[in-house]
Amino acid sequence: MAQQENPLDRKRFCCSICLDLLKDPVTTGCGHSYCLSCINTHWDNEGDRGSYSCPQCRQTFTPRPVLLKNTMLADSLEELKKTGLQADPADHCYAGPEDVACDFCTGKKMKALKSCLVCLASYCEKHLKPHLQSAPFKKHKLVEPSEKLQENICSRHDEVMKIFCRTDQQCICYLCSMDEHKDHNTVSAAAERTERQRELGLRRQTIQQRVQDTEKDLKLLQQEEKAVNGSADKAVKDSEKIFTELIRLLKKRSSDVKQQIRSQQETEVSRVRELQERLEQEITELKRKDHELKQLSDTEDHNQFLHNYPSLSPLSESTHSSSFRIRPLRYFEDVTAAVLQVRGRLQDILSETETDILQIVSQVDVLLPQPEPETRADFLKYSQKITLDQNTANKYLLLSEGNRKVTFMNKEQSYSNHPDRFTGCCQVLSRESLTGRCYWEVKVGVRGLGVGVAVTYKNISRAGNSHECSFGFNDKSWMLYCDENSYNCYYNRNKTPVSGPVSSRVGVYLDHRAGVLFFYRVSDTMTLLHRVQTTFTQPLYAGVRLTHSGDIAEFCKLK
Repeated sequence: MAQQENPLDRKRFCCSICLDLLKDPVTTGCGHSYCLSCINTHWDNEGDRGSYSCPQCRQTFTPRPVLLKNTMLADSLEELKKTGLQADPADHCYAGPEDVACDFCTGKKMKALKSCLVCLASYCEKHLKPHLQSAPFKKHKLVEPSEKLQENICSRHDEVMKIFCRTDQQCICYLCSMDEHKDHNTVSAAAERTERQRELGLRRQTIQQRVQDTEKDLKLLQQEEKAVNGSADKAVKDSEKIFTELIRLLKKRSSDVKQQIRSQQETEVSRVRELQERLEQEITELKRKDHELKQLSDTEDHNQFLHNYPSLSPLSESTHSSSFRIRPLRYFEDVTAAVLQVRGRLQDILSETETDILQIVSQVDVLLPQPEPETRADFLKYSQKITLDQNTANKYLLLSEGNRKVTFMNKEQSYSNHPDRFTGCCQVLSRESLTGRCYWEVKVGVRGLGVGVAVTYKNISRAGNSHECSFGFNDKSWMLYCDENSYNCYYNRNKTPVSGPVSSRVGVYLDHRAGVLFFYRVSDTMTLLHRVQTTFTQPLYAGVRLTHSGDIAEFCKLK
């Protein structure tokens, strides 16, 4: 009643910043009042601008005002509080669209603080007090606010469902337990909850243990990742250093050879020029002698001729080319040939070591290999859908069944020319590249005559009918050849006979990372025909080779 009798408007005693009753009220120079902490916080946020404004009228103050407590207003608030004046609840206390509203508030409803599973109602802080203070409500079950309380009411009998039917796995009311659930296995909902809670606890323990184990594995893998990165970085750094040193040695050797060539060039040129000078001097002397002889020869006086003839000096020894040997015009070509020979040897060494290095790199494996499959069900976990690539099919091969089946025809098909097509060998490749673990099966037709099931690198040759194009006759492909009465495996022209009866279905298992390839005879059981252990350096592709007209092979659909 005090609130209604008080003529003062409660809003006049509220802070316009926090919308609550003023606490430690202060008044700015413009006459507006605020909580001391509210206005200080507001001005702290405005401090970077150098001036301070009133949140209501926007009047600015420079410098920042020193605020003193408004004692008159504070005393008035204390008196008014005694008479029952309270601030209106802030907007955030009212229930919004996403909130559970109090069922007992009239007008604008407050947010519910708790819901009662006995009363099937939700209460705000004010209306919740009886449940917290009155003895009759002490046994009521309070939970977090919920809008689904009505789901606890039986739609048929309008009673609270406190019983659980284990037969039908649903909550029911006590009337249901005496009616359609009369002979069912029923317990109280609380008892069922206790049992389920125990199971839930065990499941949580299992999950938490798995989380701990997985976190340990994750930490281990993170450490391994760090170790792999560190080792790889060090290997790259060391390799670059070694190759840099090799390049430096090659450059030094190149410089030494160049210096030796220039030095020998200078020596030989000096010798040649010295000989040239001697020859030029000889030519000059010979021309002078020839001139003297000509003069003497032209003398008409016989007595004078005969008098001067004995005084002719003898000719010096000739330095004609016949007196010294000139090498054939090869000079330093032998040096070039020697350097080319060194380059060839280096290229051979690099080519050999590149393969070795790449194999060593590909063998780096952090994780332990997974166990190989044993049963057909194990293999089917790695089943790979295979479709054939028409652009690779020889023109005598017809693809059908969604490009899973291939048939050797009597005449060429109307395929366009394509660089990927096998032109001489009746072969075809899959569209899908094969990495990781893969398994597929090939049905080789009723006759089972002359069908090769293969895997190959994509860079196998395509043109012609040479060994470089044929599955199993080069170092790029592996093939199991199915004849009427036998199997034979081929790799790089090497033939390995396989004993045992022939089946119409062949299974192929590939573990690319482990370098493992298995061929199986598939019937009631799986029989290993041939095992390949190697290092695969490229992705592989499935392939089929047909050798006789009418031969058929089909990649099976595996479930």
